Amino acid sequence: MRALRMHELGDPWSVLRLDDVPSPEPPAGAVRIAVGASDLNFADILQCQGTYQVKLTPPFTPGMGTAGTVVAVGEGVALTPGQKVVGPTLGPHGAFAEEALVAVEDVTLVDAAVDLRQAVALHVAYGTAWFGLHLRGRLAPGESVLVLAAAGGVGSAAVELARLHGCFVIAAAGGEEKTALCHTLAADAVIDYNAQDLYAEVMALTDGRGVDVVYDPVGGDYFDVARRLVAWEGRYLVIGFASGTIPAAALNHVLVKNYDVVGVHMGGYRQKDQTPFQRCYDELYAMLADARIHPPIDRVVGFDALPAALEDLAQRRSKGRWIFAPDA
Repeated sequence: MRALRMHELGDPWSVLRLDDVPSPEPPAGAVRIAVGASDLNFADILQCQGTYQVKLTPPFTPGMGTAGTVVAVGEGVALTPGQKVVGPTLGPHGAFAEEALVAVEDVTLVDAAVDLRQAVALHVAYGTAWFGLHLRGRLAPGESVLVLAAAGGVGSAAVELARLHGCFVIAAAGGEEKTALCHTLAADAVIDYNAQDLYAEVMALTDGRGVDVVYDPVGGDYFDVARRLVAWEGRYLVIGFASGTIPAAALNHVLVKNYDVVGVHMGGYRQKDQTPFQRCYDELYAMLADARIHPPIDRVVGFDALPAALEDLAQRRSKGRWIFAPDA
């Protein structure tokens, strides 16, 4: 089978190599799937560079999440070939290949009618948004939410889920193309932080109060602005650091305004507590089936174009979800 592999740690757009390798044999408790679609995530880049929380030793195939069809099962697995599944990949046999491994305990079965590209576009991005807003953020209807990088995958998912929950949603993104996408997501207000003053605009929209929840996948320079926009007893959700810079929290400010700085690491629950995943994906796939959510797929790439797409993703040129498909 064909697989993009890292033979050394580094920037994937520079060192990824397309290899012809044997299909991996699923160990006990795992399945091998024929990859239908896989999503591109900033975390994939970090893992290739060796800076992600979960580290892999080269050679390995990156790609943390995938959707496909079961072709082989390991010992003790009750699934059967032909079933559609989605989930995080296992070990060195990642998603940027024709076949990948997934642990059965991490598998989510997908209805035969669900498009695999839609399934994988939903799985990590909307799962992260759900864990952030509902499990960790305790979001209540009627609250106000500021979403940074709102045109990106996890940002656009947060906009949709917060609106569906009956919240007032302010979507912030950089540039006309990205803010145009935010308008299609039905955000209550859209701010172009390349051209507008984020602090002034949010305070004007909230009559000087600030927002109940900040959803931040960016970090970096926006953190100092956005933390000052958290209202009394609000929550600042730390989703990730797409800017590449990890900010430091001013704890005196946290104390004065009595707000929470909340870490959101969905993947960490795989090792600590699996129970929230069932509720999360039951809700999300029901929303997808009812067309209440619409994962925006902006770009689909094959083997040849994937390394350059990861570089574009690292430069924050993306909007919506970017998908890898072996047949693209």
